[in-house]
Amino acid sequence: MNQGALGVYVHFPWCVKKCPYCDFNSHPLRGELPSAEYLDAVLTDLESYTSMLASRSILSVFFGGGTPSLFAPEVFSTLLRALDSPAVETTMEINPGTAEFHSLPGYLDAGINRLSFGAQSFDNNRLLALGRIHRAEETIRAVQLARAAGFKNINLDIMYGLPGQSADEAIADLRTALSLEPEHLSWYELTLEPKTEFYRRPPTLPSEETMLEIEDSGRTLLQQHGFERYEVSAWAKPGYRCQHNLNYWRYGDYVGLGAGAHGKLTDGNTILRTRKAAQPRLYLAAPGKTETVPVDPNARSGEFLLNVLRLRDGVPWEAFERGTGLDPSILEATWKDGITAGLLQKHRIATTDLGFRFLDTVLQSFI
Repeated sequence: MNQGALGVYVHFPWCVKKCPYCDFNSHPLRGELPSAEYLDAVLTDLESYTSMLASRSILSVFFGGGTPSLFAPEVFSTLLRALDSPAVETTMEINPGTAEFHSLPGYLDAGINRLSFGAQSFDNNRLLALGRIHRAEETIRAVQLARAAGFKNINLDIMYGLPGQSADEAIADLRTALSLEPEHLSWYELTLEPKTEFYRRPPTLPSEETMLEIEDSGRTLLQQHGFERYEVSAWAKPGYRCQHNLNYWRYGDYVGLGAGAHGKLTDGNTILRTRKAAQPRLYLAAPGKTETVPVDPNARSGEFLLNVLRLRDGVPWEAFERGTGLDPSILEATWKDGITAGLLQKHRIATTDLGFRFLDTVLQSFI
């Protein structure tokens, strides 16, 4: 099975405030940020992967959260020196409300070459309803500061289908995002995830008719501005697809470091899922402790398809055996049915235009 280049994900679990829609492993910061202690813990965590990283190249590095931008540039420069991965795509998520906590030129000097701003909306009333700590003006200013610092690869996260949002308001958000000329947009629907405040107390969301209008108008607008849709919610200018996320969707391997971080690693004929303690205090107490669970061979094909069929272009058929160790013939009967229904392509593991539009239905047939 495939044991080539891998991604590295580092999780920073603290944020200023927990948003009511967020189901990520994030914890409101109470008291002083334990920056030095956390850096030491992640470096200790990293040591357990030394031999693996010596034999496999690093494809990309992603600093996610939480709010990584609460940490100073020196933290990231230290981690990147330890990883010894020059010139690969290196992303940091950044909350526009914390963009001026530290020096943006400092992050660039540290080795970060891609920023992902959690803009979510440019309507201040919507941002308040979402529990965001920033306002629209701060996002605009943060992107301007990033450009002035020298960043040439910027992503904006934009949500649609917000409580009480009209189609015109959602498209206005998208137009403002496009006016900032990002290289990449993550444009996705708000979903009510279990264990979130919004799930416990659901807000009133737009109607299905409004959602269809938003999606159709938004797709047209993005295409008019030169963006290619390469994944369900990912749009990029040519040459700016997110390599780190592409690795996830292609069922590639990645190391997960930090509190609550998940990883996927191939060892011979075994695929392992790894997970760190989610609570920061537990992780800090034992940063090298990793829960490891082998993926049942019977579950591999489902996992593979759940990922790769999210890609607009899918993957070649040979990628199935390389990624799962399974014979592609196990998909034959169901795949033929999908071809007959006009949902799946014949010569590639990919949907048709119709199948991509009804992706949930396609995926359900393989589960």
